[in-house]
Amino acid sequence: MVAEIIDGTRIAEEMRTEMRAKIAELKGRGITPGLATVLVGDDPASMSYVGMKGRACVEMGMFSIGERLPAQATEEDTLKVIGKLNADPRIHGILVQLPLPEHINESRIICAISPEKDVDGLHPVNVGRMVSGEPGFVPCTPRGIQELLVRSGHSPEGKHVVIVGRSNLVGKPLANILIQKRKGANATVTVCHTGTRDLAKHTRAADIIVAAAGSRNMITADMVSEGAVVIDVGTNRIDDPTTKRGYRLVGDVDFEAVKLKAGAISPVPGGVGPMTITLLLANTIEAASRAGS
Repeated sequence: MVAEIIDGTRIAEEMRTEMRAKIAELKGRGITPGLATVLVGDDPASMSYVGMKGRACVEMGMFSIGERLPAQATEEDTLKVIGKLNADPRIHGILVQLPLPEHINESRIICAISPEKDVDGLHPVNVGRMVSGEPGFVPCTPRGIQELLVRSGHSPEGKHVVIVGRSNLVGKPLANILIQKRKGANATVTVCHTGTRDLAKHTRAADIIVAAAGSRNMITADMVSEGAVVIDVGTNRIDDPTTKRGYRLVGDVDFEAVKLKAGAISPVPGGVGPMTITLLLANTIEAASRAGS
């Protein structure tokens, strides 16, 4: 058996087609969804991610601006930019590219973003809304994983989902999303991490495994039950002189081995990645809709 490949690129484009209709409806009311990105420093990966998000906005006919600060910018400099964007009526969503330089308090910056413009879903107000099941913005990668599962025909409803990783960006919010008593969720969730004993015992008991630990090839074939669904969130760089960039991305799953045992698997790249950006755009469109209602 060779696993079904869960094509995040195709599903993301399917969603964007739906979103274009919503953007057109908003523009008909004189509202153009606007996203602002804030980048502090010149980390190449962060610059690349910010550029991708800006281009995605342009392709969708949305408004986008990028605020770039030097690496030596102070916390107060960054807070001033956030304050300016909070007050700008053209901007419905604000995304601060993480990680920030060590001298800047990440929590303070996130808390400075208006919850109504926090399209990354990291402000404590939105985290609280997510946990309690109230309307708010949900972090883009976890929401993208949920959409990936549902739209590929692998709804987590009634399933045992094992999440490997407990980060604030993926593991914790995904667990909270999937235990909600609602369509597309309603799962039994186990969260594993560095303190988990006998990780393989837990993953072999899963209907769905979400690998989000940031460790290359952490999930091997012997850790996966026959027919399980495997979602790989990992983005690990490895040297590859045969590529133009000199490296390529691999996930947290031993893809070639696991695809011979799993029922379905998402690839890296082309799985969760396209969904993350698409859900950022979806959150921005939602923010614009709320602002205009």
